[in-house]
Amino acid sequence: MLRFPGDQKRLDALAAAELTYADPGATRGGLPPGYRHARRDAALGFGRAVFERAVDGLLTWEMHRRAGMAVTASEPNAVPGAIVVLRLGIPPLGFLIPCRVVYRVEEPDRRGFAYGTLPGHPVRGEELFVVRLQPDGEVRFGIAAFSRPASLAARLGGPAGRKVQAVFTDRYVRAMQRIAEGSAVTTRAP
Repeated sequence: MLRFPGDQKRLDALAAAELTYADPGATRGGLPPGYRHARRDAALGFGRAVFERAVDGLLTWEMHRRAGMAVTASEPNAVPGAIVVLRLGIPPLGFLIPCRVVYRVEEPDRRGFAYGTLPGHPVRGEELFVVRLQPDGEVRFGIAAFSRPASLAARLGGPAGRKVQAVFTDRYVRAMQRIAEGSAVTTRAP
């Protein structure tokens, strides 16, 4: 899953790095104070087959690829401890977004994961992605996140940074809707 020169070295360095925030796992419950909170919930379709497709697309980083990011990960699936570096733009001008999976949700009708920010990420915080199969058969996709700026550029960006986060939340939802519909899976970033 290495895409660019230096990816393995970057993953190795990040494996020893600490998360950049003090509340790992906080997306399991109430989001902590002192951060900007974001939540999103969207319908993906109906039935177990839709649920399984959506879960597969989420846990294999496909959602991120379809949202327009290059993905370099230490593991092919989102498992606790996995390092993922998302890339926006073309090197060397693009942005790197390093994260570590802090936990995984593994219930019969609810699956997903949360990752937390690592050094080099423009914000500090955590984001949870979860696919749910409702009792009536409806499949839903949820996002819960808390963050605050980590870099000077992110602090100076203020409202623009929040807009970028909203744009990517929308992209994640659209990507998951395409995955749930059964659109062909990509193997590389667009």
